[in-house]
Amino acid sequence: MLKDDYNISITGRQLYGAEDQGEVTLSTTGTYKERDGKQFIAYKEYDEDDPRLSHTAVLKVEPGKVTMIRQGSATRLILEEGKRHLCLYDTGFGSLTVGVFTSKLRVALGSDGGEMDIRYTLDIDSNLSSQNELTVKVTPQRKSRLAEALEQ
Repeated sequence: MLKDDYNISITGRQLYGAEDQGEVTLSTTGTYKERDGKQFIAYKEYDEDDPRLSHTAVLKVEPGKVTMIRQGSATRLILEEGKRHLCLYDTGFGSLTVGVFTSKLRVALGSDGGEMDIRYTLDIDSNLSSQNELTVKVTPQRKSRLAEALEQ
């Protein structure tokens, strides 16, 4: 069960060609925890066709490496600066293996959240599919005065 006590803002940008690009922004609530030198950001993603369906997405942050996991699917992307990893990506119609090369990984997360900037490419059969940028911001939710009074 997720304790939604953090605001999570994710902006993803994709560049397919010289002029063909797209941007998606997700603002949601979720959890942020530090454990054994790693940070975990977890939030729910909802199905576009049926908003009643959801699955939990987890970003596992380790020194120099971020792993993106979607629970209930085969998706597991490994983002490690200067390295290419072969990863499974679930399209909803089946899984495919994609190459993920991370050219930039900047993590500034502390005990109260922070942000990450990641730049990476995806390739299929060693052919460039897209160039991607991901910005993740994690901030604690402000408690209402009522919530603070109830905790005392």
